[in-house]
Amino acid sequence: MRNVLALLLLTPLPLVAADDKKADLPPIPEIKIDRKEPIDYTKDIEPIFENKCKFCHSGNVIEGKFDMSTHAGVMKGGRRGVVVVPGKSTESLLYLFSSRQKKPIMPPKSEEPLTPEELALIKLWIDQGAKPGSGVREKPKIVVSLPPALVKPVRGVSINADKTLIAASRGNQIHLYEPTKGEHVKMLVDPAILTADKKPANAAHVSLVESLTFSPDGKTLVSGSFQEVILWDPASGAIKKRITGFADKVTTIAFSPDGRLFATGGGAPTEDGEIKVFETETGKEILNIRGGHSDTVFGVAFSPDGKMLATGGADKFVKVFEIPSGKFLKSFEGHTHHVLDVGWKPDGKFLVSAGADNGIKIWDFEKGEKARDVNGHSKQVTRLLVIPGKTPAFVTTSGDQQVKMWNFDNGGNMRNFAGNNDFLYALGVSTDGKLIAVGGEEGVVRLYNGENAQLIKALVPPGEESQPMPKK
Repeated sequence: MRNVLALLLLTPLPLVAADDKKADLPPIPEIKIDRKEPIDYTKDIEPIFENKCKFCHSGNVIEGKFDMSTHAGVMKGGRRGVVVVPGKSTESLLYLFSSRQKKPIMPPKSEEPLTPEELALIKLWIDQGAKPGSGVREKPKIVVSLPPALVKPVRGVSINADKTLIAASRGNQIHLYEPTKGEHVKMLVDPAILTADKKPANAAHVSLVESLTFSPDGKTLVSGSFQEVILWDPASGAIKKRITGFADKVTTIAFSPDGRLFATGGGAPTEDGEIKVFETETGKEILNIRGGHSDTVFGVAFSPDGKMLATGGADKFVKVFEIPSGKFLKSFEGHTHHVLDVGWKPDGKFLVSAGADNGIKIWDFEKGEKARDVNGHSKQVTRLLVIPGKTPAFVTTSGDQQVKMWNFDNGGNMRNFAGNNDFLYALGVSTDGKLIAVGGEEGVVRLYNGENAQLIKALVPPGEESQPMPKK
């Protein structure tokens, strides 16, 4: 055994350098493209960077301090200095790294390389002077269709101020219920939405309803879906106004305390988050906060005096903006995953945020720092709503199927609401905290007594099997 071991130790190892050379990837073949018109950065080059480069060189991840999210960032370069020499592609590190003529090769070996055609476009763009784009690149139009009947998550729930109505989404539908007995009142339907065979679809939106909120006076219900918001008259069920022009899903809606304004949040993933503010009466857009977040916005909340708007997004930040100017005021950093919702303490001195990192954080607004962590969920904390009163509280829902009420002052868990069987997305709380409604992937809305956590009733549309009360 000793002789064998000695033989192994004395045996020379293979030369690593030789193996490395064999492992090197060859340069990408150079081809010429026949182009009569100049290369346009916006139309020809930016899509290549977006598909092959921006994952590591934009947003929160900027490797090598090289930000490729804009033409200015590309021309500025990064840690290695300037990487584009206008008119000289063979002296430009961007071209040399991308073509694998110089190390480090980009994209890395583990990523999909540039095609010869893509490389040729970049080379020609640099040789033509590496000029900025001529305009905004047109995005491919996305056409949505009606979801399958089995797709029925509840992503929006709201209780009006006088506790006479509960609004709940279910797939692309919106249902109204009477809270006392839990009886179904009506559906809100857009008659223009038809099925493939031209029959009424009995839907509020074509795509899923992502957000839902009553105005403080209860006279307007606002629902958000893919690229649109609808203002409803809950009394008649009629559509008051439709607002379009959103980049993607409208994930969250909040009214100002006086009900005069409402804010929306959303935006396409990995692109700038979308924050807009509208007049409730006219539906007129009065504010568009561009670049407030570098990714989708999931939570918006007006301050108690209506002069500020707190937002939370997939970029992990909580931010506060002035209303109506849109001026950036403060930023709060500490979540390690998407911020999914935000809220204000009634005195306006503290904020609370919920995250996909399973955490809840309370922030001191004046000091601009975290006051405490609140732990108690084992999955994403999807929604939160604040309850004013002598003892300010807030309620949270989570993917762990749990609904919890917390003391805002000390972060203590006040009570829990049991009985849910799947991932929770939606939360509605009456202004006095006496009614709490939640919903999620299960497609059922459960209504609770907020004072003792007892289940009042499981709400489902007519024709659906009623849900049994849990055993005590």
